[in-house]
Amino acid sequence: MLTMVQSIADAQRVALELDENVLLLGEDIGKNGGVFRATEGLWEQFGSDRVIDTPLSEAGIVGSSLGLAMGGFKPIVEIQFLSFITPAFEQIVSHVARMRLRSQGVFSNSMVIRAPYGGGIGAPELHSDSTEAYFVHTPGLRVVVPSSPYTAKGLLLGAIECPDPVLFLEPLRLYRSRKEEVPSSYFTCPIDKAKRWREGEDVTLIGWGAMIPILIDASQMLIEQDISAEVIDLQSLSPIDEDTIFDSARKTGRVVIVHEAPRTCGVGAEIAARLSEEVIDSLEAPIKRVAGYDVPYPLFALEHAYLPNVNKVVRAVMELVYFQ
Repeated sequence: MLTMVQSIADAQRVALELDENVLLLGEDIGKNGGVFRATEGLWEQFGSDRVIDTPLSEAGIVGSSLGLAMGGFKPIVEIQFLSFITPAFEQIVSHVARMRLRSQGVFSNSMVIRAPYGGGIGAPELHSDSTEAYFVHTPGLRVVVPSSPYTAKGLLLGAIECPDPVLFLEPLRLYRSRKEEVPSSYFTCPIDKAKRWREGEDVTLIGWGAMIPILIDASQMLIEQDISAEVIDLQSLSPIDEDTIFDSARKTGRVVIVHEAPRTCGVGAEIAARLSEEVIDSLEAPIKRVAGYDVPYPLFALEHAYLPNVNKVVRAVMELVYFQ
């Protein structure tokens, strides 16, 4: 039984054991085991040549990792919080995401950038933002988000296998929220497929990361109203698994998209646009979004008012069910 953060550490252990080209880089990931202990024990097992403590320079970490990837290594980068990634934004957008195209495939650029993200843990400013849309808008970069210990290990190992660079977002709220049976051996989950957590007939609930437990709880509450909700975990934000969301929307005729990032230009807007373009004839009500507000992430005393919750999701579903 592992928590999500333990399964992430275990995935990196397995990758280091199986492939000598895998390297870990990041601030305090060595002897300290990372700020959240996502690399705990790996420095002792594999040494400082493969679990590398870096200076406090996100641009330097990502830029160095790009050079390693071009040289045939498979670096796994840890950024302590997603909000801290902005100094490396130029490296990611201008170089990491473009190198395969720029070199016409000469360089495969297989690298993973891990970043804890999201709110709900009472953290200070710049520790809780959900800025995934910046990176989903960047062609050449994959964006993956797990929602359970099992999928965290499988998706991370799948990301390490991928020849494209992958931004692997880890929901902070889920790091230690529950334990789950996770195989100690090597296995992968597809990094371009959504996951159905629950089948339903009346409404489709789409989310990712820390929103999935909320959607599952909401679907359970909706049973009391005789409403059957299907829960779709997107898992891959880039590329988006259109087949799964289109099939579900055609079946239920109603869709609620939930994310904690600000509403405007969030990934939910892109999903809503694609659904409107492809399955509008199957919809019985407008697509609803339940999201964070278009304000900077609030101080922790106001997190409960900012973040999506079960009641907000249920209210959105009821509006769709009774839409005329």
